[in-house]
Amino acid sequence: MIIKKFIAKTEKEAIDNARKELGEGVVVMNVKPVKNKGLFAFLKSPMVEVTVALEEESEKYTAAVSAINNVIASSQNIAKEEIQEKKTPVIETVEKRDSAIEEKLDSLQSLLEQQLQKPEEEKEEKEAEQPKEESETDKFMHLLHDTMLQNEVDEKYAQEIIDEIELINKPNIPFDYALANIYQKMILKFGKPSGIEPASNGGIKLVFFIGPTGVGKTTTIAKIASKFRVDEKKKVALLTADTYRIAAAEQLRTYANILEVPFRVIYTVEEISKALEDFKGYDYIMIDTAGHSHQNATQKDNMRNIIHSVDDIVEKEVHLVLSATTKYRDLISIADSYKEMADYKLIFTKLDETTTLGNLLNLRLYTGASLSYVTHGQNVPDDIEDFNPQKTVKRLLGGKN
Repeated sequence: MIIKKFIAKTEKEAIDNARKELGEGVVVMNVKPVKNKGLFAFLKSPMVEVTVALEEESEKYTAAVSAINNVIASSQNIAKEEIQEKKTPVIETVEKRDSAIEEKLDSLQSLLEQQLQKPEEEKEEKEAEQPKEESETDKFMHLLHDTMLQNEVDEKYAQEIIDEIELINKPNIPFDYALANIYQKMILKFGKPSGIEPASNGGIKLVFFIGPTGVGKTTTIAKIASKFRVDEKKKVALLTADTYRIAAAEQLRTYANILEVPFRVIYTVEEISKALEDFKGYDYIMIDTAGHSHQNATQKDNMRNIIHSVDDIVEKEVHLVLSATTKYRDLISIADSYKEMADYKLIFTKLDETTTLGNLLNLRLYTGASLSYVTHGQNVPDDIEDFNPQKTVKRLLGGKN
């Protein structure tokens, strides 16, 4: 795994530089502003530092790991031969390891110390199930595992992550390095966020929003449309194929009026073709769909026909909108049902209504679909943001917002 930082005037420029040097497979791990130093710092343009990771086996990888491990070896008086024997990817020791991985994710380190200081009589049952000579690092890994389970990460995925980290950890590795490794691994498992991108040919991008009832799909569309219309000055049109709920159509019509963008109700495949012709000069056409039960076969067939009616005609994206408060078993059923219709990206809503975010990782690993946006309230357009792997992993490992 290659970990490297790039500094540029903008986040986009830094990421572009990272991709030129390391390739398209880089994953952004952290973004932060850089304060200019010196007497005339206020005259200099503000800079942005972007930390990226690349997980691959290559000469660059070997060189980077070797260099990082040499730094660790010198600071801990560890023999160079041991470092080369067990290569452990770690975050660069720049700026105190990114503030010691968000100050040990705020509370994780102190929680571990509390666990280690419990009286022996309180741990008899636990010790009976664990090896007698379990190291503190092993106890730390168990605590991380339990923390993920408390955040409703599925047992299967939590154990997979721990097993992968234990394969690369050295014996008695310090807590900081173990935490850094698992933090990196989970960010890489989430992958790069994938929001709505412009059409590659400069034409219209058709964006479908699908999902079950009650997840806030219509409000989410309004938030995204507002972002493109107001912030990016793009030409947007709103359509709805939800002819089952008059209130939903009227709600989207209201948002369209506020944003001063076209709105239209579509009933047939032919009306989509007509809309493509009428809005030929637009950047995005966003289509709300009926939020029916994912078990309704007839409605699923109708939606599938609508989504695939534009194949080979215009570029499209499909986003499956889900609530973070839905039970994991139900999310699996929903994801499987909609996978029969089309490939999709994931949007999670109602993050403000739950204290656990494990389902975001569960669905990402179960479906293989990229996450695009998350919402955390009803306010349009404020309560939406691009999915942030760093923030989410921090929460999953017991940190605070």
